[in-house]
Amino acid sequence: MRGVLLASIAFGLVASFAAAQDRKGIRFWNLTLHTITTLQMSPAGKESWGPDQCKNDRDGTVDHDERLRITGVEPGRYDVKLSDRTGRVCIVRNVEVKEGAVFSIEEKQLTDCRR
Repeated sequence: MRGVLLASIAFGLVASFAAAQDRKGIRFWNLTLHTITTLQMSPAGKESWGPDQCKNDRDGTVDHDERLRITGVEPGRYDVKLSDRTGRVCIVRNVEVKEGAVFSIEEKQLTDCRR
């Protein structure tokens, strides 16, 4: 009986660990032409910019076609402010962010930019 109990506990721990590994959380996919050096998010229309999400990356930037783990953000609609290596600062408005999903920003979405 004790062996069955220990096996059940071990199985439960392994299953919990596997489930935690499957949850990748929210991720950003850079489909712009340039490396992004800062990325901040604000609830849509609020201009209350959160921390620089690029700090979640090992080298502090997000290259073209690279994905970035987003932290401290709940699912919803956000404005995203980013800057890139060319010196451009852009805001992409009303981006939908879903739990456990990837959201992307493409070059054609960068219409509200300044240097």
